[in-house]
Amino acid sequence: MSLELEIVRSVPRNADAIGVPVATEGAVPRSLGMSRAALAANGFEGKAGQTLVLPSAAGPAHIALGIGKAGELSVNVLRNAAAAFVRAAGARANLATSLADLEGVEARAAAQAVTEGVILANYRYVGLKNDKTGSSVKSLALLVGAPRAAAARTGADRGVVIADAVCVARELINTPPAYLTARKLADAAVAMAATVGLGVEVFNRDQLAAMGCGGIVGVNAGSTEPPRMVRLTYTPKNPTGHVVLVGKGVTYDSGGISLKPNDASHALMKMDMSGAAAVLATMSTLKALKCKAAVTGYLMCTDNMPSGSALKLGDVLTMRNGKTVEIHNTDAEGRLILADGLSLAAESKPDAIVDIATLTGAVIAALGEKMAGVVGNNQAWVDQVRAAGARADEPTWQLPLAREYRKLLDSNVADMRNIGGPYAGTITSSLFLDEFTAAVPWAHIDMSGTMKVDGNDGWLAKGATAYGTRLLIDLVTNFSPLK
Repeated sequence: MSLELEIVRSVPRNADAIGVPVATEGAVPRSLGMSRAALAANGFEGKAGQTLVLPSAAGPAHIALGIGKAGELSVNVLRNAAAAFVRAAGARANLATSLADLEGVEARAAAQAVTEGVILANYRYVGLKNDKTGSSVKSLALLVGAPRAAAARTGADRGVVIADAVCVARELINTPPAYLTARKLADAAVAMAATVGLGVEVFNRDQLAAMGCGGIVGVNAGSTEPPRMVRLTYTPKNPTGHVVLVGKGVTYDSGGISLKPNDASHALMKMDMSGAAAVLATMSTLKALKCKAAVTGYLMCTDNMPSGSALKLGDVLTMRNGKTVEIHNTDAEGRLILADGLSLAAESKPDAIVDIATLTGAVIAALGEKMAGVVGNNQAWVDQVRAAGARADEPTWQLPLAREYRKLLDSNVADMRNIGGPYAGTITSSLFLDEFTAAVPWAHIDMSGTMKVDGNDGWLAKGATAYGTRLLIDLVTNFSPLK
């Protein structure tokens, strides 16, 4: 557990900050000792996300937490209010709040959201810094009345599992590329699997070549670091269905021969394994959350480097499913490694597949940095993916699988090429991936814009977001078989 968590009826003696929810209308809690007019005079109106710290000479500080209009309370509002509480508390380590005991949100969902908000906002990447101070919060007490206490306990425990998984993914994604190679990412997956009771298999370069996985082997050709594919399996008794997750795990993307420009984006390419991190983190929670669906996760891990042995423009690769691909841009490498993962996923004939990847700059141009693009070949499955994103506060927007653009991928020497021209890049990359799904219900999440934030934003902490982790957890734990 990342912090000490308790469900209590009254404020613990060790609390040094008490978060008091205040709506934009109605009575102000007496514990704040201030009228609404006095709060307003200090710039606090109760709007969602607002905070006001009221220090005390003796005893804990009270912090007013804005929750907006009482009638519009939601789990997302509670999660962000909890995150704002952490940041307003500063160095105060022992927090208590009644945010999880408000009417309008069921107790289990409320406690989960508040717990997630506190843990996720409390995350700091220490990494290679000499200052190892890190996170400040050590304990959290949720003040909950007796009628809601049992449900709140269940929700808070679930929130800890999910938020801790997100923090693990953030830690991996923030790690410098020399410290997280494909082999080291595979080692992390093996260690995680042993801890949480997952089945795990790791495939090396020779095995991948023997399996016909020409995409990942080809992308890896320019590197001194060998590739790894990791297959994780979770199989409950009497599963309600089988879902396969495929994550892009490019631990550093130079662009290969199609070298990226020497700008700020280059330093972010350690985050090109965000999809694989989200899949690994998701898999780590399934036993604890008692997921009813069987889930298989593929981590497709390599870097993409330029060298004398690197993949060249004009080369042709043969993918796992036998299709041939002419290379027109070595920086369009993610779809090549996902093609092998999707082919393997489809061979098991699951009920549904979802892949997640930092795949295209085009999705950032289309949707910005606040939402991911979703494309799929089955609307009912896409709807489940988008609903999970909405519940998790990881927004998505659907783009069309416009098959009239498929001709843009035509090649004179192979079954297709790996790029489709300067326009509609997210759609053409999705059309490419669809060639490897064998018509199994499939959805593709392009999370390029959402992989990082430049500053603290609600429950997001500066740096890697681990976007998709909470979406995928919600998706598989609420999986509904497709008709």
